[in-house]
Amino acid sequence: MRCAALLLLACTAIAQVSTPEQLFREAVDAQRRGDDATAVHKYQDLIKLRPDIVEAHANLGAALAHLGRFDEAIVQYRAALAKVPNNTGLRLNLALAYYKKDDFPSAARELKPLHDTTPADVRVATLLGECYARQGNNAEAIAILAPLEAAHPDDLDLAWALGQALIQQGRLAEGLAGVEKVAAGRDSAEAWLLAGDTAFRLNFYERAQKDADAAMHINPRLPGLYTLQGKVLQVLGDDQAAIVALKKALDADPNDFEAHLTLGAVLNVERDTGGAKQHVERALQLRPSSPLARFEMARIERTLGQLDAAVRDMEKVEHDDPAWLQLHVELAALYYRVQRPEDGARERAIVDRLTAEQQQPTAAPSR
Repeated sequence: MRCAALLLLACTAIAQVSTPEQLFREAVDAQRRGDDATAVHKYQDLIKLRPDIVEAHANLGAALAHLGRFDEAIVQYRAALAKVPNNTGLRLNLALAYYKKDDFPSAARELKPLHDTTPADVRVATLLGECYARQGNNAEAIAILAPLEAAHPDDLDLAWALGQALIQQGRLAEGLAGVEKVAAGRDSAEAWLLAGDTAFRLNFYERAQKDADAAMHINPRLPGLYTLQGKVLQVLGDDQAAIVALKKALDADPNDFEAHLTLGAVLNVERDTGGAKQHVERALQLRPSSPLARFEMARIERTLGQLDAAVRDMEKVEHDDPAWLQLHVELAALYYRVQRPEDGARERAIVDRLTAEQQQPTAAPSR
């Protein structure tokens, strides 16, 4: 009986050994039905038997990437590329694996030769542009993406990548148009939020409010949305609504610098100087070098009658940002209040000079 049992086990083991062809077929079938975990095991077994099969390495890389195991996927893609180095599909998959693991320099290194070979390939260009933008190389991203815009007006991936790069490069109006197109086309709260923030920076306050409302309709919990809404409402003069929005922002993120700073400014206008000071102090803790926060603290100190402290804080801001017109206006007034007329006159002269410069056609707009 014992020998018979051993014989049965041996026969079963032999029967369970799969051929490479069978393993490959089973792996592909599993991958097609979305069972990537099973596909991974099948491909790994196949590679143990036949490490020379390029398709096994390539398909294993794809299954691993679908499971979020990008480092392992990269190993398999490289193993396949070692055998077929000119396979553009494999190189694109390798680049995508780097991109998805946020290794943008490595992704760009793989994408650059593909783009050089086929510069009209919008997918490759879009990915390469995004990689450059994520590294702060917005000018390079724009140079790659902008020439493709006219030929692909409905490509929202391209519009999103180009719009973000333009905004980060300071070309706000150009970037805003593209981002709003993406926001409308995809009903994207994230895109509406970026559009609203960009419109706010351009002083298009009603447009910013419209974009923020669109984002709010889609996803009111989106981080940063209540902060934008509060900033817009403050500028539009609805301080009470701004306070409500900014408090909601801080409920969601107690370390929101802009929410603390803006709420402090609104509360100071509303004569809640204690609350204003608390929020601006927190803003300064979060960003000690912020000229805006230091300037707002000086305004609160002025409201509290702490004029010498207000002067010191405004002088610090002046040192860091000497071209800030409104700062010089308020510092001049403070100097006169603390009986420093010569300093006040000097500041008034600076105000006159900056005003004249900013009235020139090429001058940058004042804060």
